[in-house]
Amino acid sequence: MKSLIEVDNLKVHFPIGRPRLFGKKQQLLKAVDGISFKIKVGETLGLVGESGSGKTTLGRAVLRLIEPTAGEISVQFNGEAVNLTDLNQKELRHHWRNMQMIFQDPYSSLNPRMTVKEIIGESLLANKLASGKELEEKVVYIADLCNLNVQQLGRYPHAFSGGQRQRIAIARALVMRPQFIVADEPVSSLDVSIQAQILNLLKDLQKELGLTYLFIGHDLNTVAYACDRVAVMYLGQIVELASTERLYNTPKHPYTEALMSAIPSLDPEESMQNVLLEGEQPNPADPPTGCYFHPRCRYADKDKCLSQKPPFCEMSDDWFVACHFADKLKLKGALDYS
Repeated sequence: MKSLIEVDNLKVHFPIGRPRLFGKKQQLLKAVDGISFKIKVGETLGLVGESGSGKTTLGRAVLRLIEPTAGEISVQFNGEAVNLTDLNQKELRHHWRNMQMIFQDPYSSLNPRMTVKEIIGESLLANKLASGKELEEKVVYIADLCNLNVQQLGRYPHAFSGGQRQRIAIARALVMRPQFIVADEPVSSLDVSIQAQILNLLKDLQKELGLTYLFIGHDLNTVAYACDRVAVMYLGQIVELASTERLYNTPKHPYTEALMSAIPSLDPEESMQNVLLEGEQPNPADPPTGCYFHPRCRYADKDKCLSQKPPFCEMSDDWFVACHFADKLKLKGALDYS
């Protein structure tokens, strides 16, 4: 299956502090530090990791909502191959019709002074894609597809619950019929029962409209349900990428093992013993030498891991790991995966 999105050595570095004197380099916070991956047409790629690992920054950089420092982002929209990093703002705006973002907070992401009909149809008006009766028909169609009551489109966002607001946000993202969606923790602020409804809605919409997702999440059970493949981020880098089943059952990176051990099991007798990580996540402005994970890794080799950065390479078919000992370690996965 062909790829819709290809990211090659993407970097997002933010300068911090005051510029230094005498030609010294300014310190950089490396939020995204040399990431490469592909997303196939029609699939959902999950992105997990601790808070501060760079997940949201990566998602926004892929859409160029944040300007990358380096790297390439190649897309295939309607048979046309385009490198997004080469586009100016006018050209980029044209391609934004094919890629949209669903934000985490359905309360702050909607304009409280606009009606739901205006919120959903705003992008069509701004891009001069529809007006008048055609605009209303497109808004009603996508609202109905997102299970919104079309009789209530004249109301304001404050009149709706959190789950309904997220449906409004989804309808707004889909009204221009994009092909690629970045969903930034779209259910994390919702009640558990509503989370399931929104996840099922996203799956139904994917089949109905042929969507491709980058799904950012921190709830590993949610990611397992929603995603075909999963990428694990640590300190601005992807350390493991594989199919959901492989990653959850037989992880190859020690950090992935620690994440899997944190998934609660319905059967206490089958629960994994938690793999506790020592210390805090290092400062991305001053990352460790060698493998970034070595200060917290119980398998680290003092000679190799402290001095040599492991390459992000393919261990087997479509299974990528950045660990010197990935082929030797016998790590435990999530026992309750299904």
